[in-house]
Amino acid sequence: MQIPILSGVYASKDPDFRVAYPHNLVPVPVSQGISAGYLRPADGLKEFATGGGFDRGGIRWKDTLYRVQGTDLVSVSKFGSITVIGSVGPGGYCHFDYSFTHLAVASGGRLYLYDGSALTQVTDADLGTVLSFVWVDGYFMTTDGTNLVVTELGDPFSVNPLKYGSSEFDPDSVQCVVEFGGEVYAVNRHSIEAFDNIGGSGFPFQRIDGSETARGAIGSHAASKFDDKMAFVGGGLDEGISVYQYANGATARIATREIDLVLAGYTEAQLADVVLEQRSHLGHEWLYVHLPDQSLVYDVAATRTMQEPVWFTLSGGTDGRTKYPARGFVNVYDKWLAGNPDGSQVVEIDRSTSTHFGSNVAWEFDTQMIYNEGRGAIVHELELVCQTGSIATGDNPVVSTSYSADGMSYSQERTRPAGKAGESIRRLRWLRAGMMDQRRTQRFRGDSSAHISITRLEAQIEGLAN
Repeated sequence: MQIPILSGVYASKDPDFRVAYPHNLVPVPVSQGISAGYLRPADGLKEFATGGGFDRGGIRWKDTLYRVQGTDLVSVSKFGSITVIGSVGPGGYCHFDYSFTHLAVASGGRLYLYDGSALTQVTDADLGTVLSFVWVDGYFMTTDGTNLVVTELGDPFSVNPLKYGSSEFDPDSVQCVVEFGGEVYAVNRHSIEAFDNIGGSGFPFQRIDGSETARGAIGSHAASKFDDKMAFVGGGLDEGISVYQYANGATARIATREIDLVLAGYTEAQLADVVLEQRSHLGHEWLYVHLPDQSLVYDVAATRTMQEPVWFTLSGGTDGRTKYPARGFVNVYDKWLAGNPDGSQVVEIDRSTSTHFGSNVAWEFDTQMIYNEGRGAIVHELELVCQTGSIATGDNPVVSTSYSADGMSYSQERTRPAGKAGESIRRLRWLRAGMMDQRRTQRFRGDSSAHISITRLEAQIEGLAN
């Protein structure tokens, strides 16, 4: 029998059954004649350049990569050389956008403009604190959490306080502004409103009737364009935190119950620092939800193909889960580049390996429960059908498996060689794989040295009579 591998199950002590999404493995909804989809190793990360401080985000402007590292705005050439442009001061993750003439960066509540030769802070006192901003129709529109503020046409360094606007559907704070299709979305804590440009002598934007929704984002980086819509992490008043998409005044939840349970494990203060971003590549449409110790990834393209929600998780390290060391993805110089939020590296995405900066990273997936209608069974054989032999960074890469009858306590692991370089047809088989009284779930683990794609899990099981 074939056992599903694209998502699994485990149990908690609540008691509750939980969904186990693949960890550091990417579900691919492509049939190869063996199965309808498979798991491939998550992309590797390698150093493209090294700067002078923790990475705080980046953008492509005029075919050049710009990032904030530490307190400095820097440019990164296609050869990996870093040039410091100037200081944007301390702060958290930055917002970026650009006009026809200026690259703009919001850092620590301040707004800086770079024209290609000089980096200058916007010091007009009427600007106030800049929590978020966009460029739209010749204006830089910012928010301080209460007002919607626009710079003057023709002078991005000047602000007229008589041209302040506001988001008044709900008396909640504005978390961020997002521009999409020429419209600006004021994303509040518990609501969202859309605005379009009508001109005039005052605030030039007007709320679009029917665009309001009673859900909003939890932080200033918790909303992002995604799949021709807007995705956000948040919720409505007296609602739990979830992941939604917004379009045309309506929201649709894209998180599963399991994702909601994961988010419920963080405090609201931790979730306020969540960073959302999208990446479209090789038929995948990924939404990254960057959390303190891992990143949750939703693939809307795979979801449409598989007709079920496709999520997976990413992190660093081989012992436990640590912050995923890449965010702020930018497609430039014919490659994907990102930054290490806990390091000074400009990171290049490398599909030829699954290591992080030359070090192995753990991967893991669980299966669904096998159930024999309350009767026992003998598991004669398990075979993990894989594409092996691509790369082996270790001398003897292995894959381990263990099983559990309750989804909480697991057996001792049994390992099998995963195939060295060139061993492309190695079979990963576990004979005499034990018995089950009523039910059983299987867990498989490895690391980047076992650089394999997993297409199918086959089991030979003999059911026992009552």
